[in-house]
Amino acid sequence: MSLYKKNFLKMLDLSKEDILEYLKTAAFLKEKKHKGEAHDVLRGKNIALIFEKTSTRTRCSFEVAAADLGMHPVYLDPKSSQIGKKESIADTAKVLGRMFDAIEYRGYGQEIVEALATYSGVPTYNGLTNESHPTQILADLLTIQEKFGTVEGKTLAYYGDARYNMGNSLMVGAVKMGMNFTACCPQKYFPDASLIEKCREIAKETGSVLTFTEDPNEGSKNADVVYTDVWVSMGEPAEVWETRIRDLSPYKVTAAVMKNAKPNAVFMHCLPAFHDLETEVSKEIYEKFGLTDMEVTDEVFLGKQSVVFDEAENRMHTIKAVMYATLLPPQK
Repeated sequence: MSLYKKNFLKMLDLSKEDILEYLKTAAFLKEKKHKGEAHDVLRGKNIALIFEKTSTRTRCSFEVAAADLGMHPVYLDPKSSQIGKKESIADTAKVLGRMFDAIEYRGYGQEIVEALATYSGVPTYNGLTNESHPTQILADLLTIQEKFGTVEGKTLAYYGDARYNMGNSLMVGAVKMGMNFTACCPQKYFPDASLIEKCREIAKETGSVLTFTEDPNEGSKNADVVYTDVWVSMGEPAEVWETRIRDLSPYKVTAAVMKNAKPNAVFMHCLPAFHDLETEVSKEIYEKFGLTDMEVTDEVFLGKQSVVFDEAENRMHTIKAVMYATLLPPQK
Protein backbone atom coordinates (compact mmCIF):
# COMPACT_ATOMS: atom_id res chain seq x y z
CA MET A 1 0.00 0.00 0.00
CA SER A 2 1.35 3.42 -0.94
CA LEU A 3 0.39 6.78 0.53
CA TYR A 4 2.83 8.49 -1.83
CA LYS A 5 1.63 11.90 -3.11
CA LYS A 6 -1.63 11.70 -1.15
CA ASN A 7 -3.10 14.62 0.78
CA PHE A 8 -3.79 14.53 4.52
CA LEU A 9 -6.90 16.67 5.00
CA LYS A 10 -9.39 14.96 7.33
CA MET A 11 -9.91 11.64 9.08
CA LEU A 12 -12.91 10.77 6.90
CA ASP A 13 -10.58 10.54 3.89
CA LEU A 14 -8.50 7.78 5.48
CA SER A 15 -9.14 4.05 5.57
CA LYS A 16 -8.27 1.98 8.61
CA GLU A 17 -5.36 0.58 6.60
CA ASP A 18 -4.09 4.10 5.87
CA ILE A 19 -4.18 4.99 9.56
CA LEU A 20 -2.40 1.79 10.55
CA GLU A 21 0.30 2.49 7.96
CA TYR A 22 0.84 5.99 9.35
CA LEU A 23 1.02 4.63 12.91
CA LYS A 24 3.49 1.92 11.90
CA THR A 25 5.66 4.50 10.13
CA ALA A 26 5.46 6.86 13.12
CA ALA A 27 6.60 4.12 15.51
CA PHE A 28 9.49 3.27 13.17
CA LEU A 29 10.60 6.90 12.92
CA LYS A 30 10.15 7.50 16.65
CA GLU A 31 12.51 4.63 17.40
CA LYS A 32 15.10 6.06 15.02
CA LYS A 33 14.76 9.50 16.64
CA HIS A 34 15.21 8.09 20.16
CA LYS A 35 18.24 6.05 19.08
CA GLY A 36 19.81 9.08 17.43
CA GLU A 37 19.84 7.39 14.01
CA ALA A 38 19.77 9.66 10.96
CA HIS A 39 16.67 9.42 8.77
CA ASP A 40 17.09 12.44 6.49
CA VAL A 41 15.67 10.62 3.47
CA LEU A 42 13.89 13.71 2.06
CA ARG A 43 16.97 15.87 1.52
CA GLY A 44 16.41 18.58 -1.07
CA LYS A 45 12.65 18.80 -0.53
CA ASN A 46 10.88 21.92 0.72
CA ILE A 47 7.62 22.47 2.60
CA ALA A 48 5.56 25.65 3.03
CA LEU A 49 4.00 25.99 6.48
CA ILE A 50 1.03 28.37 6.30
CA PHE A 51 -0.17 29.44 9.76
CA GLU A 52 -3.21 31.70 9.87
CA LYS A 53 -3.61 30.50 13.47
CA THR A 54 -0.46 30.45 15.58
CA SER A 55 0.67 27.34 17.43
CA THR A 56 3.44 25.93 19.57
CA ARG A 57 3.11 22.17 19.05
CA THR A 58 2.02 22.16 15.41
CA ARG A 59 4.72 24.56 14.24
CA CYS A 60 7.51 22.90 16.22
CA SER A 61 6.34 19.44 15.19
CA PHE A 62 6.37 20.30 11.49
CA GLU A 63 9.67 22.20 11.62
CA VAL A 64 11.58 19.60 13.66
CA ALA A 65 10.07 16.72 11.70
CA ALA A 66 10.99 18.38 8.41
CA ALA A 67 14.54 19.08 9.60
CA ASP A 68 14.98 15.48 10.79
CA LEU A 69 13.90 14.27 7.35
CA GLY A 70 16.38 16.61 5.66
CA MET A 71 13.71 19.00 4.37
CA HIS A 72 13.70 22.80 4.39
CA PRO A 73 10.57 24.33 6.00
CA VAL A 74 9.45 27.89 5.22
CA TYR A 75 7.09 29.38 7.83
CA LEU A 76 4.43 31.84 6.67
CA ASP A 77 2.53 33.57 9.46
CA PRO A 78 -0.60 35.72 8.91
CA LYS A 79 1.57 38.76 8.14
CA SER A 80 3.90 36.92 5.76
CA SER A 81 1.40 35.84 3.14
CA GLN A 82 -1.21 37.46 0.92
CA ILE A 83 -3.34 34.31 0.83
CA GLY A 84 -7.00 35.25 0.58
CA LYS A 85 -6.20 38.98 0.89
CA LYS A 86 -4.46 40.30 -2.19
CA GLU A 87 -4.21 36.91 -3.86
CA SER A 88 -6.81 34.17 -4.17
CA ILE A 89 -6.28 30.82 -2.52
CA ALA A 90 -6.22 29.16 -5.94
CA ASP A 91 -3.52 31.50 -7.26
CA THR A 92 -1.46 31.15 -4.09
CA ALA A 93 -1.71 27.36 -4.27
CA LYS A 94 -0.58 27.30 -7.92
CA VAL A 95 2.48 29.42 -7.09
CA LEU A 96 3.45 27.47 -3.99
CA GLY A 97 2.96 24.16 -5.80
CA ARG A 98 5.70 25.17 -8.26
CA MET A 99 8.14 26.07 -5.47
CA PHE A 100 7.44 23.52 -2.76
CA ASP A 101 7.11 19.76 -2.55
CA ALA A 102 4.37 19.96 0.09
CA ILE A 103 2.14 22.49 1.86
CA GLU A 104 0.80 22.57 5.41
CA TYR A 105 -2.11 24.81 6.39
CA ARG A 106 -3.33 25.73 9.87
CA GLY A 107 -6.21 28.17 10.02
CA TYR A 108 -9.92 28.53 9.54
CA GLY A 109 -12.35 26.86 7.15
CA GLN A 110 -11.78 23.32 5.88
CA GLU A 111 -12.53 24.62 2.38
CA ILE A 112 -9.24 26.57 2.43
CA VAL A 113 -6.98 23.55 2.93
CA GLU A 114 -9.10 21.60 0.45
CA ALA A 115 -8.57 24.35 -2.14
CA LEU A 116 -4.83 24.43 -1.49
CA ALA A 117 -4.74 20.69 -2.15
CA THR A 118 -6.83 21.00 -5.31
CA TYR A 119 -4.82 23.76 -6.95
CA SER A 120 -1.26 23.19 -5.71
CA GLY A 121 -0.71 19.74 -7.18
CA VAL A 122 1.50 18.72 -4.25
CA PRO A 123 0.69 16.82 -1.02
CA THR A 124 -1.17 19.14 1.33
CA TYR A 125 -1.58 18.63 5.08
CA ASN A 126 -4.20 19.95 7.48
CA GLY A 127 -2.49 21.33 10.59
CA LEU A 128 -5.91 22.40 11.96
CA THR A 129 -9.11 23.87 10.61
CA ASN A 130 -12.34 24.79 12.35
CA GLU A 131 -13.81 21.45 11.34
CA SER A 132 -10.91 19.02 11.52
CA HIS A 133 -7.60 18.31 13.27
CA PRO A 134 -6.26 15.06 11.77
CA THR A 135 -2.59 15.42 12.76
CA GLN A 136 -3.67 15.59 16.40
CA ILE A 137 -5.78 12.45 16.04
CA LEU A 138 -2.86 10.47 14.64
CA ALA A 139 -0.80 11.50 17.66
CA ASP A 140 -3.65 10.53 19.97
CA LEU A 141 -4.04 7.11 18.34
CA LEU A 142 -0.30 6.46 18.56
CA THR A 143 -0.35 7.39 22.25
CA ILE A 144 -3.30 5.10 22.97
CA GLN A 145 -1.62 2.28 21.05
CA GLU A 146 1.57 2.75 23.07
CA LYS A 147 -0.31 2.68 26.39
CA PHE A 148 -2.63 -0.25 25.68
CA GLY A 149 -0.99 -2.17 22.83
CA THR A 150 -3.99 -1.57 20.58
CA VAL A 151 -6.72 0.98 19.95
CA GLU A 152 -9.38 -1.44 18.72
CA GLY A 153 -12.06 -2.16 21.29
CA LYS A 154 -10.97 0.65 23.63
CA THR A 155 -13.42 3.32 24.80
CA LEU A 156 -12.71 7.06 24.60
CA ALA A 157 -14.88 9.51 26.53
CA TYR A 158 -14.73 13.12 25.33
CA TYR A 159 -15.83 15.81 27.82
CA GLY A 160 -16.66 19.36 26.70
CA ASP A 161 -17.58 21.02 23.42
CA ALA A 162 -17.77 18.18 20.87
CA ARG A 163 -19.03 20.28 17.94
CA TYR A 164 -15.75 21.36 16.39
CA ASN A 165 -12.43 20.01 15.16
CA MET A 166 -11.42 17.85 18.13
CA GLY A 167 -14.80 16.30 18.87
CA ASN A 168 -15.42 15.71 15.17
CA SER A 169 -12.02 14.22 14.43
CA LEU A 170 -11.83 12.05 17.54
CA MET A 171 -15.24 10.57 16.77
CA VAL A 172 -14.25 9.78 13.18
CA GLY A 173 -10.83 8.45 14.16
CA ALA A 174 -12.39 6.24 16.82
CA VAL A 175 -14.97 4.60 14.57
CA LYS A 176 -12.45 4.14 11.76
CA MET A 177 -10.25 2.18 14.18
CA GLY A 178 -12.97 0.18 15.92
CA MET A 179 -12.87 2.23 19.12
CA ASN A 180 -15.95 3.16 21.12
CA PHE A 181 -16.63 6.90 21.40
CA THR A 182 -18.65 8.75 24.02
CA ALA A 183 -19.44 12.47 23.86
CA CYS A 184 -20.29 13.82 27.32
CA CYS A 185 -21.71 17.34 27.18
CA PRO A 186 -25.00 19.26 26.90
CA GLN A 187 -26.98 18.16 23.83
CA LYS A 188 -26.39 21.45 22.02
CA TYR A 189 -22.65 20.67 22.12
CA PHE A 190 -23.01 17.25 20.46
CA PRO A 191 -21.30 16.82 17.05
CA ASP A 192 -23.23 17.67 13.90
CA ALA A 193 -26.06 15.21 13.25
CA SER A 194 -24.95 14.48 9.68
CA LEU A 195 -21.44 13.59 10.85
CA ILE A 196 -22.87 11.37 13.59
CA GLU A 197 -24.88 9.54 10.94
CA LYS A 198 -21.76 9.02 8.79
CA CYS A 199 -19.92 7.67 11.82
CA ARG A 200 -22.79 5.31 12.66
CA GLU A 201 -22.51 3.85 9.16
CA ILE A 202 -18.75 3.33 9.59
CA ALA A 203 -19.34 1.85 13.05
CA LYS A 204 -21.56 -0.86 11.54
CA GLU A 205 -18.47 -2.18 9.75
CA THR A 206 -15.89 -1.69 12.52
CA GLY A 207 -17.96 -2.65 15.57
CA SER A 208 -17.59 0.71 17.32
CA VAL A 209 -20.26 1.93 19.73
CA LEU A 210 -21.23 5.62 19.71
CA THR A 211 -22.73 7.12 22.87
CA PHE A 212 -23.99 10.64 23.56
CA THR A 213 -24.83 11.60 27.11
CA GLU A 214 -25.49 14.74 29.14
CA ASP A 215 -24.70 12.94 32.41
CA PRO A 216 -21.15 13.71 33.63
CA ASN A 217 -21.31 10.69 35.94
CA GLU A 218 -22.08 8.32 33.06
CA GLY A 219 -19.65 9.68 30.49
CA SER A 220 -16.44 8.14 31.81
CA LYS A 221 -17.93 4.87 33.04
CA ASN A 222 -15.68 2.02 31.82
CA ALA A 223 -13.62 4.43 29.70
CA ASP A 224 -10.02 3.61 28.80
CA VAL A 225 -9.34 7.21 27.76
CA VAL A 226 -10.83 10.41 29.15
CA TYR A 227 -10.22 13.33 26.80
CA THR A 228 -10.98 17.05 26.99
CA ASP A 229 -10.05 20.31 25.27
CA VAL A 230 -10.29 24.04 25.92
CA TRP A 231 -13.84 25.36 26.04
CA VAL A 232 -13.23 28.34 23.73
CA SER A 233 -11.31 27.74 20.51
CA MET A 234 -8.77 30.08 18.98
CA GLY A 235 -10.47 32.78 16.94
CA GLU A 236 -13.74 32.75 18.90
CA PRO A 237 -14.77 36.02 20.61
CA ALA A 238 -14.06 36.52 24.30
CA GLU A 239 -17.77 37.06 24.92
CA VAL A 240 -18.46 33.33 24.64
CA TRP A 241 -16.43 32.50 27.77
CA GLU A 242 -19.32 33.23 30.13
CA THR A 243 -21.71 30.97 28.21
CA ARG A 244 -19.21 28.12 27.89
CA ILE A 245 -18.25 28.30 31.56
CA ARG A 246 -21.90 28.16 32.59
CA ASP A 247 -22.71 25.29 30.23
CA LEU A 248 -19.57 23.21 30.51
CA SER A 249 -18.42 23.57 34.13
CA PRO A 250 -20.29 20.36 35.10
CA TYR A 251 -18.14 18.57 32.52
CA LYS A 252 -14.76 19.49 33.97
CA VAL A 253 -12.48 16.44 34.19
CA THR A 254 -11.87 15.89 37.89
CA ALA A 255 -10.47 13.09 40.05
CA ALA A 256 -14.04 11.82 40.43
CA VAL A 257 -14.43 11.58 36.63
CA MET A 258 -11.18 9.63 36.38
CA LYS A 259 -12.16 7.35 39.27
CA ASN A 260 -15.35 6.50 37.40
CA ALA A 261 -13.26 5.28 34.43
CA LYS A 262 -11.30 2.03 34.33
CA PRO A 263 -8.49 1.74 36.92
CA ASN A 264 -5.82 1.94 34.20
CA ALA A 265 -7.52 4.73 32.23
CA VAL A 266 -5.42 7.59 30.89
CA PHE A 267 -6.18 11.31 30.65
CA MET A 268 -5.53 13.11 27.36
CA HIS A 269 -5.67 16.73 26.20
CA CYS A 270 -4.47 18.25 22.91
CA LEU A 271 -3.13 21.36 24.74
CA PRO A 272 -2.88 24.13 25.69
CA ALA A 273 -4.85 23.43 28.87
CA PHE A 274 -6.30 25.76 31.49
CA HIS A 275 -5.47 23.79 34.63
CA ASP A 276 -3.79 26.50 36.74
CA LEU A 277 -3.20 30.27 36.87
CA GLU A 278 0.15 30.33 35.08
CA THR A 279 -1.02 31.96 31.83
CA GLU A 280 -2.29 35.42 30.95
CA VAL A 281 -5.65 34.07 29.80
CA SER A 282 -6.19 31.94 32.91
CA LYS A 283 -5.43 34.94 35.12
CA GLU A 284 -7.99 37.01 33.20
CA ILE A 285 -10.56 34.24 33.64
CA TYR A 286 -9.81 34.07 37.36
CA GLU A 287 -10.24 37.83 37.75
CA LYS A 288 -13.52 37.81 35.86
CA PHE A 289 -15.09 34.50 36.94
CA GLY A 290 -13.08 33.36 39.98
CA LEU A 291 -11.99 30.05 38.39
CA THR A 292 -8.61 28.54 39.22
CA ASP A 293 -8.98 25.93 36.47
CA MET A 294 -11.47 25.14 33.72
CA GLU A 295 -11.77 22.01 31.62
CA VAL A 296 -9.47 19.91 33.85
CA THR A 297 -8.17 20.19 37.40
CA ASP A 298 -4.48 20.56 38.08
CA GLU A 299 -4.63 17.31 40.06
CA VAL A 300 -5.71 15.33 36.99
CA PHE A 301 -3.55 17.20 34.48
CA LEU A 302 -0.37 16.53 36.46
CA GLY A 303 -1.50 13.18 37.86
CA LYS A 304 -0.17 9.67 37.18
CA GLN A 305 -2.91 8.92 34.66
CA SER A 306 -2.08 11.92 32.50
CA VAL A 307 -0.25 11.23 29.23
CA VAL A 308 -0.58 14.73 27.79
CA PHE A 309 3.15 15.23 27.25
CA ASP A 310 3.62 11.82 25.60
CA GLU A 311 0.75 12.87 23.36
CA ALA A 312 2.41 16.22 22.61
CA GLU A 313 5.70 14.57 21.66
CA ASN A 314 3.88 12.15 19.39
CA ARG A 315 2.62 15.08 17.30
CA MET A 316 6.16 15.31 15.89
CA HIS A 317 6.49 11.60 15.18
CA THR A 318 3.11 11.24 13.47
CA ILE A 319 3.54 14.43 11.44
CA LYS A 320 6.93 13.13 10.36
CA ALA A 321 5.26 9.89 9.34
CA VAL A 322 2.78 11.77 7.15
CA MET A 323 5.56 13.61 5.31
CA TYR A 324 7.70 10.46 5.04
CA ALA A 325 4.85 8.37 3.63
CA THR A 326 3.54 10.97 1.17
CA LEU A 327 6.87 12.35 -0.12
CA LEU A 328 9.19 9.34 -0.22
CA PRO A 329 8.80 7.45 -3.52
CA PRO A 330 7.97 3.75 -3.06
CA GLN A 331 11.10 1.61 -3.06
CA LYS A 332 11.39 -0.82 -5.97
